Amino acid sequence: MKFTKMHGLGNDFMVLDGIRQSLPEEGPPLPAETLRRLADRHLGVGFDQLLLVQPARGDADFRYRVFNADGSEVSQCGNGARCLAQFLRDEGLTPKHEIRLETAGGQMMLRLTDDGLVTVNVGPPRWAPADVPFHASSEADTHILVAGQNAYEVSVVGLGNPHCVMLVENVENAPVASVGPLLQSHPDFPEQANVGFMQIVDRSRIRLRVFERGSGETRACGSGACAAVVCGQRRGLLDDTVTVELGGGTLRIHYDGSGGILMTGPASRVYEGVIPEPLLTP
Repeated sequence: MKFTKMHGLGNDFMVLDGIRQSLPEEGPPLPAETLRRLADRHLGVGFDQLLLVQPARGDADFRYRVFNADGSEVSQCGNGARCLAQFLRDEGLTPKHEIRLETAGGQMMLRLTDDGLVTVNVGPPRWAPADVPFHASSEADTHILVAGQNAYEVSVVGLGNPHCVMLVENVENAPVASVGPLLQSHPDFPEQANVGFMQIVDRSRIRLRVFERGSGETRACGSGACAAVVCGQRRGLLDDTVTVELGGGTLRIHYDGSGGILMTGPASRVYEGVIPEPLLTP
């Protein structure tokens, strides 16, 4: 089975072509144990998430599916979507500069820019608790979550995936490794959540670390960057266009309160390979 290794700001992916290769239309493309082995950076390919492109089932150009390193499927990944756009153009699967993807969370628009970057419209933020999903009586700018012996003030938003964002004074010493898992698996998130730790530099710039469900902390999280910005905007702390500094580089996020959130950043191809037969079976 052929694959391509790509990354968006250090958030790395193994991309599988389900257009020219026969892969299951439902469920993971490979057994969960095989995915976990391939995700291992010492024994396998090494990746944060696996991306699968398949023929669309509706009026989109392609179907886009995302699997975490633990084998679980999620609705979308912004950094992955940028890489997928570049993959589709590199492989000659489409001549379009604007590509419409079918995802488990709805349709997503991608646009390849003249300067080699990719802009993703991740859709509008979803604030209603049932749409995140999140257990709360009503939507609010912030919520209080009790985990262990502490209470945390967080903002909650849905972007196809649930996101929880907490303000910190400095991301360098933020408790990502300890608090991230607590909030990710908090019982008020029935599908768990991606947890962002956001430091506001000024109204047009933030620094961010994200603990992703199913993957742990990664060098970049596109949907997490979008979530942090719209949560900061809702609290009156950020402007319409914000530069987000992540461990792997920077993204530009734009949202003016209408339409979808626009995320612009790079996508890089690393290498191509073939998964050998012994790795394809548990």
